Amino acid sequence: MIGATVGKLVDSRVLVDSVTLPIVRLRKMNAQSKTFDFVKLVELSPKPRDKGVIEIRGPYYSSVSYGYLKDLLDDWSEYVDGYKFAGGSMRLLPRETTRKIISLCHDNGVYVSTGGFVERVVVEGSDIVDKYLEECKALEFDMVEVSSGFAPMKLEDKVAIVRRVQKLGMKAKPEVSMMIGAGGGTHVIGYKTKMRTFQDVAKETQAHLDVGAKILMLESEGITEDLPASKWRKDVVKKLVDMFGYETWMFEASDPPVFKWYLKSFGKDVNLFIDHSQIVEFTAWKLGLWGDRDIWEGKKVSYVPRVGLQACL
Repeated sequence: MIGATVGKLVDSRVLVDSVTLPIVRLRKMNAQSKTFDFVKLVELSPKPRDKGVIEIRGPYYSSVSYGYLKDLLDDWSEYVDGYKFAGGSMRLLPRETTRKIISLCHDNGVYVSTGGFVERVVVEGSDIVDKYLEECKALEFDMVEVSSGFAPMKLEDKVAIVRRVQKLGMKAKPEVSMMIGAGGGTHVIGYKTKMRTFQDVAKETQAHLDVGAKILMLESEGITEDLPASKWRKDVVKKLVDMFGYETWMFEASDPPVFKWYLKSFGKDVNLFIDHSQIVEFTAWKLGLWGDRDIWEGKKVSYVPRVGLQACL
């Protein structure tokens, strides 16, 4: 009996050494340390970032509620830089709810963009545009996107709005597009679109930069959206990057094949706009966690047990 008891004690001690102690070591680690942080990933620079900026789409194609967004940011805010109200969706919400969402984003180090709502607002007249911009400031929006996908605004009008946004102390993000009549839903039957020349796009880009815009959005329609990969306008993207630098741009890339192409072409410091539902898959590719075959390319893939473990096998 005594021998059996000693045996149990010895067995128990072995279990403590081989199982309990590693658990104790884990508990001593920083609570914010990553799971399996001994597996190497590409290093992610801390926020706020001035490159590799990732903006996610909020409500429009799906109803991104406050509760859902809170859960998303509780777990994944480290990888999110900006949040965009798409399609003027905040117009459908109570003012206090919009303010609550903006505050939640700020609490998580995430800036908030109006999206391109100004091109709907401009229909109401110049005084309403001014009132809209002042309300954006009061609601504490950080960024006002200045787009004209549907609205045939003159370039000088867009530039004037960019100036006004900056004068109010917010950041302006002009959107430029290769397609006239581009925006959510232009693939629907009945919308008529036509392509612009590269010279027109370059002229508009320079005009916005000349008045102090720091980053511009490149609309995906006419570039990648609803196009087979063989017809993507990679030539346009590369010419814009060569002319103005990739850091000048945020590329709309809310389809996985598209954001993967941008990552492979320009690296992890490229600025992208993606859908909220894609933040995990995107980050896995960006940091070399999963999906990209280059992770395994040229690597030795084998398993040899450590000397001390071989006897246990």
